[in-house]
Amino acid sequence: MAHTVHQAFALAAVRWAKQAFLCILPETANIYGIAAGELRYAEAAERIEALRAAYAAAGYGHGHRVGILLENRPSFFLHWFALNALGVSVVPINPDMRAAELEYLIGHSEIALAIALPQRHRDLLAAADRAGRPFQVMAERDQPPAAAFPAPQADTAPHELSECALLYTSGTTGRPKGCILPNRYFLYAGNWYANIGGLATLHPGKERMITPLPLVHMNAMAYSAMAMIMTGGCLIPLDRFHPRSWWDSVRESRATVVHYLGVMPAMLMKAEASAADREHSVRFGFGAGVDRTLHGIFEQRFGFPLLEAWAMTETGAGAVIIANEEPRHIGTSCFGKEGDDVRVRIVTDDGREAGTEEQGELLVRHAGDDPRYGFLAGYLKDDAATDEAWAGGWFHTGDVVRRDADGYLHFVDRKKNVIRRSGENIAAVEVEAVLQQHPMIKAVAVAAVPDAVRGDEVMALVVTQDKPKDRPAMEAAAADLVHWTLSQLAYYKAPGFVAFVDHLPLTTTNKIQRGELKALAPTLVGAANCVDTCSMKKRQGDHK
Repeated sequence: MAHTVHQAFALAAVRWAKQAFLCILPETANIYGIAAGELRYAEAAERIEALRAAYAAAGYGHGHRVGILLENRPSFFLHWFALNALGVSVVPINPDMRAAELEYLIGHSEIALAIALPQRHRDLLAAADRAGRPFQVMAERDQPPAAAFPAPQADTAPHELSECALLYTSGTTGRPKGCILPNRYFLYAGNWYANIGGLATLHPGKERMITPLPLVHMNAMAYSAMAMIMTGGCLIPLDRFHPRSWWDSVRESRATVVHYLGVMPAMLMKAEASAADREHSVRFGFGAGVDRTLHGIFEQRFGFPLLEAWAMTETGAGAVIIANEEPRHIGTSCFGKEGDDVRVRIVTDDGREAGTEEQGELLVRHAGDDPRYGFLAGYLKDDAATDEAWAGGWFHTGDVVRRDADGYLHFVDRKKNVIRRSGENIAAVEVEAVLQQHPMIKAVAVAAVPDAVRGDEVMALVVTQDKPKDRPAMEAAAADLVHWTLSQLAYYKAPGFVAFVDHLPLTTTNKIQRGELKALAPTLVGAANCVDTCSMKKRQGDHK
């Protein structure tokens, strides 16, 4: 039985020695400047062992942390598993990070070394110097430099509760928190996926899973990678999501499972229908956030189910919920029912247990004696935030959900994203989903702006396919978007302001940086690129 991620891979390498572990497509290989092709489990195990020996000889061991900035290259996995064998925790570094962010991460995580792309070495060294940390950097094929200080836990062997990785939250509403993730977190995620069954059944030795999600994200590290290891499958990591070549990649890789972000189906649906739409081997997609109005027609067009799931970096598989059984209530933002190993509460703002169809914050815990089983071990250097998240013995997710009469859970929005206008709660994500369907829209984000009478008003920040050239064109485009929203949603949910922007503040997983958005939106009211559409918002029957 495996107690570490490395042990799990080593067992898989024995059982599935000749099977492909990784597949790098030519498009990804060309972008990265590496070789295309497949890496078998046995071959990967040999390379991991060589790396393990090199790190051990350089003095790295249990309790050290090492940063990895290698994007989605296969070497990410090899270095991760080699370091894990020694009890070294890896800290994936988002390649989009710049000076201040790198300084914070290096200082906060106390990494001793970073394995990074050569073009980022200078940035990392400068950031470490500003953070006042002893620090070294190497390329993926370099010999490891001698450890700057002894391993803090050199006298104990790595185990199930040893720190495996430190993943930083995206920081959408504030400074990123470091989530301490033990080996158990990853092992449980892989086993959960391998055994969930239903429409998400994985067949040992046969699956080929394609993912464009970054390896700084728990989905790619914990679900995708670990599920393939636990079932002897092949992982196909892309550098990122390319809408135009996506289906070519799916077909060329012979993928049987796809992992998706909520924005992907909407982008794929904008392409013209083709006779080749169903020419693939995909049995299901695993993800979250698909536009509920596109969910059914996407499945009908492309011929496989999109299985909506709910989880957080903090919860891992300790409280994951997925709609992997029928009925899935497509078109309703349903993400299924909790399994026997998960406990759920839905709590209103005044602390009551929410009734049927009543919105409230989702609280979760693992069933059994250990409510934190499979979750993060805590936030690094922030016991107060850990305690606050676990107030009352339940993990407070910050997500607003509702439970229907049949017990199914439906996602509404993040608690901090709910706009309160004249006593009505408006989910930003719902308005974004409707606007995203308009052919004019390339990207969109919705935020609250202050209103002296109504409390909040809805603002839509939009990136259009072709930016309006002058003020009249801008006003016409804004009116078109509001009319479109009014045809789909209650009047009060339509944008009262439409701001045309060149880009949105996004994380590396294309999530909206809500903190930046919240600060930006009020500054756009009255700006030259913003159109006031409040007068268009009228109750049905009032348009006279």
